[in-house]
Amino acid sequence: MRNFGLRTAAALLAAVAVTPSIAQAPTPPRIFIASDSTAQDYKPDKYPQSGWGTMLRCAVDPGIIVENRAIGGRSTKSFMVEGRLDGIARDIRAGDTLLIQFGHNDANTAKPERYTPIPDYEANLKRFIGVATAAGARAVLLTPVTRRAFAGGHPTRSFPTYSDAAKRVAAETGTPIIDLAALSERWIEGVGPEDSARYYLHYKGAAGAPGYPNGVDDDTHFSELGARRIADIVATSLSELKLPIAAHVHGGRPALTRADPAGGPAC
Repeated sequence: MRNFGLRTAAALLAAVAVTPSIAQAPTPPRIFIASDSTAQDYKPDKYPQSGWGTMLRCAVDPGIIVENRAIGGRSTKSFMVEGRLDGIARDIRAGDTLLIQFGHNDANTAKPERYTPIPDYEANLKRFIGVATAAGARAVLLTPVTRRAFAGGHPTRSFPTYSDAAKRVAAETGTPIIDLAALSERWIEGVGPEDSARYYLHYKGAAGAPGYPNGVDDDTHFSELGARRIADIVATSLSELKLPIAAHVHGGRPALTRADPAGGPAC
C-alpha cells in the first residue's frame, strides 16, 4: 500500500507537470500621446478649452486606454528636460502605440526653454521614436495641428519648417506619419474663415465659457467641438495605418462629429 501511494503521488505530479498552463488574456494595447496643449486633458474649470487627445477616447474600442501625457507649453526639448519622456519609457510596453505631435512650442524663439532649432527637433523626434521601439511599441509622428490663420480666404501653413522636418524624420526612420497639419488646414478651409471660429476659443464673456469669464480670442487652442473634429481626423488617419491599433478604431464616430457641444468630454 505504501508503494502504491508513492506511485500514485508521483503520477499526479507528472500529470500536473505536463498539463498546459491556462493562457492569460492578452493585455489590451494602449495609446500614449506625447504632445502639447493642443492635445492635453483639461480640468472642468477650463471648459470649453479641450484637447484632441481627450476626445480620441471616443474613437477607440472599450478597454483601449488612451494615456494622454500631453501637457501645455512643452516642446520636444522641454518635454524631455522635465523627464516626461522618461516617464513614458518606464510605462510603455510592447503592443502599445505612441503618438508624437510637437512643433508649436519648438518654434517659439521668445522662450529659450522651449525653442528647438530644426536639427535638434529632428534629433529629439528620433529619441521619442527610440523609446517606443525599445519597448516593442509602435511610434506614429504627427505634424503640428494648424492654427486658425487665413490669408486671402485660405489657411496659411502654421509651422511649415517643423512639419517638413517631421516628414524627413518619418522617411529616414520608416516611422508612420499623420500629416495633421495638412489635414487640419484642409478641414478649416472647408469650414471657412468665419465659421471656423467656433472650433477655437472665441467667446464673449462667460456665456458658454466658464473657464474664461472675461472672454477669450484664441486661434491656437480648441473648443470642445474643435477638439472633437481634430480627434476625428486623427482617428481616421490612425485607422488607415498598417498598425495593430488600427483594428481598434471605430468606423462610425458620431461623438466626434456632433453639431452641438456636450458640455464636456462625454462620448
